Amino acid sequence: MADARTVFCVKLQKELPGLDEVPFDGHPLGKRIFDNVSKDAWKQWVEHMKMIMNEYRLNLGNPEAQEFLLKQMEEYFFGKGSELPPDFKPENSGS
Repeated sequence: MADARTVFCVKLQKELPGLDEVPFDGHPLGKRIFDNVSKDAWKQWVEHMKMIMNEYRLNLGNPEAQEFLLKQMEEYFFGKGSELPPDFKPENSGS
């Protein structure tokens, strides 16, 4: 068996196992994520994405919702971080 592919993860800032396949094949962001994001960071994104989809009630059958999510994903990995919805409150805020 070949060695697992590793990447220097832009999110976690260390060398980690990379994704097994390109997400969103055919979209430039997919290749960028494949080259720069670890499996661990991708799992964190998936959890974050679920929160975004629930908070914004996104319907991914809608092209605008897909674009919005791709933009959030790009910010999450390569920008200043995906913005939380304005009225989002973390579950364990302690107040």
